[in-house]
Amino acid sequence: MIIGNVVGNVWATRKNDSLIGLKLMIVRRLDVCRGEETESFVAVDLVGAGIGERVLVTTGSAARQSPELSNTLVDAAIIGIIDEVEVQAEM
Repeated sequence: MIIGNVVGNVWATRKNDSLIGLKLMIVRRLDVCRGEETESFVAVDLVGAGIGERVLVTTGSAARQSPELSNTLVDAAIIGIIDEVEVQAEM
């Protein structure tokens, strides 16, 4: 799973029928140990996330395990909105 920040929306009036009704968001991957954002990607939002929220994203075939996404052309899905992240310092 990936931790990321939602940084935008994607609107596509022409798309595959399996994507109709799904909310597409731009997520910027977060390296929590360094506190840095890295690459961005598009993910289907299953939990009602908004811009500026930190989210938990699943990718690959695991992203299609949700009933809403079975038989869709999806590679990433937002499955949670994160309240807090705690990282232990290395000793």
